[in-house]
Amino acid sequence: MVTLLPTRPGRLADVPSFTRTIGGAESNVACALAAAGHRAKWVSRVGRDGFGDHLVETIAAYGVDVSAVGRDAARPTGVYFRTATDRATAAHEVVYYRAGSAASAMSPATVPYAAVADGRVLHLSGITAALSGECLALTRDLTAPRAGRPLVSFDVNFRAGLWRDGRDGRDGSGPRVLLDLARGADLVFVGEDEAEEAWGVVGPEAVRGVLPEPEVLVVKRGGRGAVVFERRAGTGTGTGEGASAEDTVTAAPHADTVTFAAAPRVDVVAPVGAGDAFAAGFLSGTLRGLPVRDRIRHGHLMAAAALTVPGDLGAPAAPAHADRLVALDDEGWGRLHLAPGWTRTGEDQEVRTP
Repeated sequence: MVTLLPTRPGRLADVPSFTRTIGGAESNVACALAAAGHRAKWVSRVGRDGFGDHLVETIAAYGVDVSAVGRDAARPTGVYFRTATDRATAAHEVVYYRAGSAASAMSPATVPYAAVADGRVLHLSGITAALSGECLALTRDLTAPRAGRPLVSFDVNFRAGLWRDGRDGRDGSGPRVLLDLARGADLVFVGEDEAEEAWGVVGPEAVRGVLPEPEVLVVKRGGRGAVVFERRAGTGTGTGEGASAEDTVTAAPHADTVTFAAAPRVDVVAPVGAGDAFAAGFLSGTLRGLPVRDRIRHGHLMAAAALTVPGDLGAPAAPAHADRLVALDDEGWGRLHLAPGWTRTGEDQEVRTP
């Protein structure tokens, strides 16, 4: 969608002007991956209008392949407005204008499987599944078992408001639908808070309990860090929690390797887009075949790039700089304090405590 950001804090009713940018879970991930040097393709549909032109041109400017983006002459490009406040506060407002949009009409008929079959990873979001029955049918089709499919990555992205009008299909509630979709993926991202809201489970181990199927499960814990469960042979004990920075153990009953990596301290400008950026960083590490701890740290650094800018997308650190930070020992990583501009300076920022 086209995103319109207020030029000053305040209620939407009081803000006199807005700055145009772009936003969207999957396109955010594609842009961040391309900016990090990977080949990325965005598959979607936009209106045959000026906003659609802006989206396609802007995303292409990041180096993303937009050849599979359809143009719909009968439906408009989606637009949304939001306030400058943290969306976790009561003062935050967001207004979507995407009912009947081109993207909401995506379906297995308008997005053929061949358009997504040529990548190593296919990244999907629960937000798209919530937009319409057609979008849900498409997401189900893409997460269904299929010989030779790419690694399917699924970000749960539970938004309760999107599921209130009955667009969750005949199989049950939105949370149930998202759980079924996640179970069909190979790699799943979910926030600890959204898992509690959607499925009533508390803690990473409980999340793994309701999602035993994915080969890799990433449970994001906000500013505390992230826990990754990766399927491994054998059994053992341990949870991966309680470590001061990082730890890797083998855990029963799923025969997982469980890795926790703390997040660095970040001076947050705006929290929007951080989850998508984390997914992009983790996927980047996955594509490079990095160890799980390093994948998580790359996710944290990419999230920090988004957190320290006003919009959804932040320019990531140069690969050599990011790799150097990821390679820090626990003590050095624990001292990191990333402020706006950290990706441009190339300098580590530290906070020394007495």
